Amino acid sequence: MNDAHLHIIVNHFPIIGTIFGIGILITGVFLNNNSVKNTSYVLFIVAAIFGALSMGTGEGAEEMVEDFPNIGKAIIHEHEELAEKFALVLYVTGVFALISFVASMKKFRLAKIFSFITLVLALLAGIISINVGTSGGEIRHTEIREDGSSKIVNDTDSAETELNKK
Repeated sequence: MNDAHLHIIVNHFPIIGTIFGIGILITGVFLNNNSVKNTSYVLFIVAAIFGALSMGTGEGAEEMVEDFPNIGKAIIHEHEELAEKFALVLYVTGVFALISFVASMKKFRLAKIFSFITLVLALLAGIISINVGTSGGEIRHTEIREDGSSKIVNDTDSAETELNKK
């Protein structure tokens, strides 16, 4: 197993975990249920850990695929820049989720405020995650690129073009 394979395995959970965590935290706040909120905090913490694993495998994945046809360094660089921003917000969200979890368990009076801070950070992470996921998908799924570079020319296409000219 190489870094590209590991990256593909771990890179989905930070995004999916954040999205599920947001839904669960909103439900917990709405219901004023600490158990539900604590579930979301654990999801955010795990998402942050997987975010670190994703960042750790990203460079190796880049080295393996940057010279593949129809990929190039520019699209990977864009994904890397977005991923760094997402990781930073995700790490802060994870730290606040841990603080919120402890505050909730110890029944601190500031637990509600920490809960709302965690929610705002998670919403920001969720918004950034959309762009990170899309840019990561565009690396290998050329059909979703906005610039229309989904056409992959190969030998079969070239042969068909030559036949059509005659």
